[in-house]
Amino acid sequence: KMSAKPAPEKKESLQEELTEAAKIVQGFIKPLVGFLTFALPYAIQFSKQAFNVWQTLPKNVARFVTGFIFCFFGGVYPVLFAAVQAAEYGGRKKVVEAVSVLAGEAMKIIEESKKDDQVDADHDGIKDVKEISNKEFMMRKVTLVLTKIDPQKVDEAISSIYRVWLSVAAVISIQFARTIAMALTISDFLKQPIDRFIAPTIELAVPAQYKKWVPVVIGWVTKSIAMSIAWYVQAVISGFTSALAGGLMMARSFYDFCVHRNMKLGGLIPDNHEDSYIDEVMSYGFAALGFYFQVMNNFSVPFPLNLLLWPIGFIEYYLRWTITKAK
Repeated sequence: KMSAKPAPEKKESLQEELTEAAKIVQGFIKPLVGFLTFALPYAIQFSKQAFNVWQTLPKNVARFVTGFIFCFFGGVYPVLFAAVQAAEYGGRKKVVEAVSVLAGEAMKIIEESKKDDQVDADHDGIKDVKEISNKEFMMRKVTLVLTKIDPQKVDEAISSIYRVWLSVAAVISIQFARTIAMALTISDFLKQPIDRFIAPTIELAVPAQYKKWVPVVIGWVTKSIAMSIAWYVQAVISGFTSALAGGLMMARSFYDFCVHRNMKLGGLIPDNHEDSYIDEVMSYGFAALGFYFQVMNNFSVPFPLNLLLWPIGFIEYYLRWTITKAK
């Protein structure tokens, strides 16, 4: 029997593609390390200062700020807010401590990397990191991380975060079970006609060696579309309820501020809020403004705040995807 032997050629072709991909990745290593070395210390320092400022805020002010965030952004980050609330009872302090440990280790590595970047072992006037290839640079930095980091601290910190994450994921999965079920139902509904009418056309246009990826990618796309629809519905519901809750927090905080400052406003604000309806009226006004703001911005963060808050948005969508695909 005669048999063709295309396998070695395919294997060599795959190896060449992987080698080329590795070279491309290595080309980004130096600029990426440079960017992280520059930006990460500022991000860590800003986070620490923001946390310290938050800790020093008066209780009334902190409650007003929290209410404002819920009132105007509750429908934008519903899962993240639910996760934060769950973490409050499931180990928030442990997460803060673990993140602090990881930040400390990251700062230590960054400082060591900066020192390493200045080394000129052969005394030729050119820093060693500028004379080596991308592959050697990557191995040099990996070695630096492995030798300077404290693996015990990092392991304990990551384990603490993971344990808290498991409890938080369980809580938000139950809390958003209806939304998850809706997303999966929509995904199944979309996948059947797409598999029947669109997938065959795509397979004809795709090279033979990549056809096995077509059903997988179609599954990702349909699930993404389904998630967008289901979570938009949830955003409307969460936006409305959080606007009411946040508006009440803002109104009560403002009321307590006026009482503390002895601002009676012509007798409208008695010492006990239960003796007046002014806090409820204010809460309705705040809630209406908050929900209107969210609707007008289509339950997304407006420019230029979106440039500042994109990491929070990334975390929100990661949480949505995680609890949805887990089903």
